[in-house]
Amino acid sequence: MSSLRLSVIVIILLALAGCGGPRAVLGLPMASSSGAEPRAIVPIYVATTRARSDNLSLPYSAERSKTLNFAKLDIGIPQNHVAGRVEKSGRTPDPSRHFSARTYQPIAERQDFIRQLNVALAQRAPENREIFIFVHGYNNNFADSVFRNAQISYDYNIKSVSLHYAWPSGASIPLYVFDRDSALVGRRGLAETIEIAAETNATRIILVGHSMGAYVVTEALRDLALRGRTSTLKRLGGVVLAAPDIDVDVFLSQIDDIGDIPRPFAIIVSQRDRALGFSRRLAGGHPRVGSGSEVAALQKRDIAVIDVSDIDGGRHSVFASSPTLMDVVNNDALMRSLLREDQAPARQTTLADGASVIEGAASLIIFLPSRILGGIAQAAAGQ
Repeated sequence: MSSLRLSVIVIILLALAGCGGPRAVLGLPMASSSGAEPRAIVPIYVATTRARSDNLSLPYSAERSKTLNFAKLDIGIPQNHVAGRVEKSGRTPDPSRHFSARTYQPIAERQDFIRQLNVALAQRAPENREIFIFVHGYNNNFADSVFRNAQISYDYNIKSVSLHYAWPSGASIPLYVFDRDSALVGRRGLAETIEIAAETNATRIILVGHSMGAYVVTEALRDLALRGRTSTLKRLGGVVLAAPDIDVDVFLSQIDDIGDIPRPFAIIVSQRDRALGFSRRLAGGHPRVGSGSEVAALQKRDIAVIDVSDIDGGRHSVFASSPTLMDVVNNDALMRSLLREDQAPARQTTLADGASVIEGAASLIIFLPSRILGGIAQAAAGQ
């Protein structure tokens, strides 16, 4: 391989990384004499196919484990936190300025993990007894990914029990292919994590995957379907794929194998996602699902498409970092207006009515599944 070609590939991978700054560390063991305190604490339950490490700063490595490991962490949100950001440090974090782990509790057995999840569920109001599973993307170490989960849970005011699935990303810019292979290795671990969540007392399970983590999600759903775990799939109350780094043809094949997909099933896309543009080049020009080029094909498969191209820059991580999306999701009146099924039939709907309430919301476009559009059209025709 020529040095020029190698340089080009490294530049592409740098763009795919999608994040700058230092590589995060958890900050354990916590310094008892610092006196600094975080703004808030977010409990995160963890299931991971990363191998255990003796390094408390990163208790799970990039090595692949053949079995699931379990843990619970309390993550501190710093005093200076800005919504959408993960303030981190590559050295011992200052809890007032950086995300940091306040506690870390390994959990040895699957049944004990289920028991602890049930305890956490019981401590919530009945309407919040849900499990929110987040699956991170490419180029994340353990601290990077668990901090992102905590940031999403905090900024979106998620009241569910947060369950983080950490697959063994190499957490290195040149290891894109290694991460792609690790995503396939990690699918069975996520499938087992979903099965564990289904065995709890949760009233609903929401599954969210970002970027290459979306590939882990679709492969896990496919694995469950092919093994006949329909009862587990029915426990899923919603799936969201944010900026999925998946070949369109591969994805449609996965959906065909899954069959009766969980509903609602939504995909967040952006035509301004440069990271997916570079991924497409690496894949020889084949389009990625998250680029939003195949909306009609997705609608036909009962998948809602949320186009964030014009929301806060439409970047690769906009789903987690966008103040506009946070305001939309946290605005109950606007969400109820969006989800009404008595509006006129159309191929797409916008939040234009909410523009006066939330700046930028009118740029958000929702492409509804064909099944819902057909139902709206029939209802309108019958009036």
